[in-house]
Amino acid sequence: MEHTYAVIMAGGGGTRLWPVSRKNKPKQLFPLLGEETLFQSTVTRLEGLFPPERILVVTVAEQARDMREQAPSIPDENYLIEPAPRGTASVIGLAAAILQQRDPQALMAILPADHHIRNRDLFHYLMCAAVDVAETDYLVTLGISPTYPSTAYGYIQQGAPLDGKSSYPVYNVQRFKEKPDEKTAQQMIRTADHSWNSGMFVWKTERILAEFARQMPELDSVLKRIAAADAGARAEMITSLWPTLKVETIDYGVMENAERVAVMPASGLGWSDVGSWDSLFEVLLPDMNGNISINSQHLALETHNTLVYGEGNERLIVTIGMDDLVIVDTGDVLLVCKSDQSQQVRDVVAHLKKHRQERYL
Repeated sequence: MEHTYAVIMAGGGGTRLWPVSRKNKPKQLFPLLGEETLFQSTVTRLEGLFPPERILVVTVAEQARDMREQAPSIPDENYLIEPAPRGTASVIGLAAAILQQRDPQALMAILPADHHIRNRDLFHYLMCAAVDVAETDYLVTLGISPTYPSTAYGYIQQGAPLDGKSSYPVYNVQRFKEKPDEKTAQQMIRTADHSWNSGMFVWKTERILAEFARQMPELDSVLKRIAAADAGARAEMITSLWPTLKVETIDYGVMENAERVAVMPASGLGWSDVGSWDSLFEVLLPDMNGNISINSQHLALETHNTLVYGEGNERLIVTIGMDDLVIVDTGDVLLVCKSDQSQQVRDVVAHLKKHRQERYL
């Protein structure tokens, strides 16, 4: 692991967890699941695997100060600042280009800042196994064994087992399939050869940069100019060049047509991307009626399978005869929705942006 680095992608807005997750303080900066924020939990999970000097954080300026305060052990120079979000392809490309300049033998593990992983020991084992596979010039992705036909995740179809000696089962990737409709998701679940796309990857920097050069030449050109700049001029160059980039994910931009891609099905991680309010039902322990109360005083009468999030224990939230709800009270916004419709919160955010109601974003 001497030349292996962790890259935490931490610039997202977390719109499906609005109204708690806001533009200047998104979900990864909140202690949604305990005393630590999701970002702090991600950093803590890396202890014993990556020293702080080999952990990089890619984020936006509005969030960087809070992250530095929450993880002071990570050196300031390891925070890479995007002027504005341009998708995961540019995030990963920027980190890869800078790491390649620092260490031509570098491997990088890509880790979103907003994931919850219960089984830390298995996570460490999988990271080490993935590094071994990445050493053989594969782009390695961790796939999550699906538990239901989700339409919120992308899917990875595994092909034949990978040749070679791996300490963990690993397969060639047959295809990536972005968020399917429900019928397609059900079909993929039945074939038993699909994993959810976790968004966690491991690869050599030179290997992923070669894919950018082949598939995304405009981004590759920008990355080469940034990497060639000295440290003093780099921030200014990023600021000037970043707006010219189109928004693109690593999945669409690279992975769907990449060569030598492998997947490690990661069952048993206790993984959740904490992407929406209903996902908290998978992570937090409910009471005997299936209710979850976070940061709130909740009096539940004839109420079942309902999540309540508040601004503190002074405000009493009472529900009577309510089932399958999400209730979020942030003081300036009250959100009430059916739990199976919580994915539509992003539509509310889009509406607020369209109508320039910035105070609520």
